[in-house]
Amino acid sequence: MKIVLLILTWSLLSAFTFAAPKETLPNIIFIFADDLGYGDLSRFGAKDIATPNIDQLGKQGITFTEFYSASSICSPSRAALLTGRMPQRMGINGVFFPDSWLGMPPEEVTIAEVLKTKNYYTGMVGKWHLGHHHKFLPKQQGFDEYFGIPYSNDMDGVVYMRDNDVESMQVDQSLITQTYTQESLAFIEKNKHQPFFLYVSHNMPHTPIYASKAFLGSSKRGLYGDVIQELDWSVGQIVNKVEELGLLDNTLIIFSSDNGPWLAMKEFGGSAGGLREGKMYTFEGGMRVPTLAMWKGKIPAGKQYNNVVTQMDWFPTFAAITHATLNKNIPIDGEDISNVLTSNGTRNSTFVYFDNAKIDGYRSGDWKLKLPYQGYAGSHWKNAVAAHDLSLFNLKSDPAESINLASKYPKKVAKLQHEMLQQVKRLGELPANITVRQKADLSQVSKK
Repeated sequence: MKIVLLILTWSLLSAFTFAAPKETLPNIIFIFADDLGYGDLSRFGAKDIATPNIDQLGKQGITFTEFYSASSICSPSRAALLTGRMPQRMGINGVFFPDSWLGMPPEEVTIAEVLKTKNYYTGMVGKWHLGHHHKFLPKQQGFDEYFGIPYSNDMDGVVYMRDNDVESMQVDQSLITQTYTQESLAFIEKNKHQPFFLYVSHNMPHTPIYASKAFLGSSKRGLYGDVIQELDWSVGQIVNKVEELGLLDNTLIIFSSDNGPWLAMKEFGGSAGGLREGKMYTFEGGMRVPTLAMWKGKIPAGKQYNNVVTQMDWFPTFAAITHATLNKNIPIDGEDISNVLTSNGTRNSTFVYFDNAKIDGYRSGDWKLKLPYQGYAGSHWKNAVAAHDLSLFNLKSDPAESINLASKYPKKVAKLQHEMLQQVKRLGELPANITVRQKADLSQVSKK
């Protein structure tokens, strides 16, 4: 009997001692605004727009002051976010339209697909803009469920889709933010007992802009400010829901923008907050975007990071914090910044700027090299910009890119040119542009 008791005791002790601890996987919520400028949040200096809920993410977490989108326009920046790869690797150099036959290649691996390998439930609410034909939609790119408008709200045929089907052809644009918020809250409630990834991609403040009646006249910057304050309300609703369910300590919440403000829209566009130019340009105003992240108990409250970070970095970072395995045969351009979030780590401070498919500049440390530009006369959709020569800026002392130091530091120019060419060479041969609307689309039709 004593021997039997000893064996049972040893078995029980072994079970407690040697059993592997259960892995705790964080929930991830990524909130994306469309065309939100660097100067459109009070945390980033706006005096006429109040964004206390978004600001709180930075106060309770980290504020990135030099955070870059991979592109100054929509579709490429979204492809880069979801894959961790330069959009030029995919041939995504422009935006997709409702008459486009193509989309982000289905063979691309998204962060939703990576998280599925760790048994995450994945959902997307909002604007997709990476192809609206069946094989290009979110459900075929790793998302368990999708609700939203598949492209920009200024394009023909705005509809709400549910998964792969059109749910409604009646879209009251003044209620888009409210609708997306309710869908997001329902998703969080439904998945509170399992690890989840929620990608909330707002259509606002891309023009045409709309706010619900409750927010009209609420800001000091007209309708545009009202729209942003409604987005801020939405963020507050999401954070409150996570806290109400007791999930705040185990949820990483991020807020960012896909590119800079659409300045050509005048009072209906945003502000670059003192940065040069906006959307459609590779000056800082077009690609440096306001970004904040909160992860209670993991990211120190009130942290500020003042060096280069990119939208592509989230892909390897999400993989790292969930211990997911990435395919080593697929080149990733982003870097794991988990140690930037949770400790005193730093990121390699370099960045390559592309103007659609064309290399346009390079940043290393404090310095930015910008290649010559022939200028643009201006149109109703894009600001006029004067031609400029090869330019060198020190972004720490001159974030507005107002002082060209190229003639003063020729050795620095030569060094950056060499580094830039090496970075571009690393990308290898790039595919043809798949966002060309006519030639590429018609060639695809002829093959069917």
